[in-house]
Amino acid sequence: MSTHIEAQPGAIADVVLLPGDPLRAQYIAEHYLDRPERYNTVRNAFGYTGTYEGRRVSVQATGMGIPSIGIYATELIQDYGVQTLIRVGTTGGLAPDVHVRDLVLAQGASTDSSIILNTFGAGIYYSPLADFGLLRLADTLAEQAGQKVHVGNVLGEDRFYNDEIDRQKLCDYGVLASEMETPALYLLAAKYHRKALAILTVSNHLVTGEETTAAERQTSFDDMIRLALAVAKKV
Repeated sequence: MSTHIEAQPGAIADVVLLPGDPLRAQYIAEHYLDRPERYNTVRNAFGYTGTYEGRRVSVQATGMGIPSIGIYATELIQDYGVQTLIRVGTTGGLAPDVHVRDLVLAQGASTDSSIILNTFGAGIYYSPLADFGLLRLADTLAEQAGQKVHVGNVLGEDRFYNDEIDRQKLCDYGVLASEMETPALYLLAAKYHRKALAILTVSNHLVTGEETTAAERQTSFDDMIRLALAVAKKV
């Protein structure tokens, strides 16, 4: 057991899907995994392990924001030996050619969080990046499945309500979308020499105003889930 995960040793697979929402974790386990068993209920951050087409896979809710995913990623790595971490979450579109329900593969994760400064000190602006093997695999599998994906830079924001940010400048510099977790995931994967990738569904567009409902965000983003599980099966 760890501080925030009550799983016993061996209960978590070496590859884990990481939705923020506990109800999305439950949905993935119940709709996609064979014989899922729930290993965590602490703080209602549900965690499950089952099999997907013969591959043992876990899914662990992480909550919302950089501090929260940092807790779960660290404990999954340090206490349970997880090797591959795949975020499956929502993101707000920024680029004009990114639309609601499109998929975004986060190649890099810019951030306004202080985690980079706190890790490296002043003067180093470290770039948290996806594992290239996972990124290439996900892009290839998405193309084979006919899924529309965008690959590039996302912004991991420290605040959900962030009126001061210059979103147009981010668009001008090619940032595809904005979310709240990926920089911490990529930073920790680099620290512990693990593999990480964020596969994101555009739930709303921060410029055009397109959006989905809260219920749709919990249960309807199946393209993202299927792609993540297809990647998990091959690692």
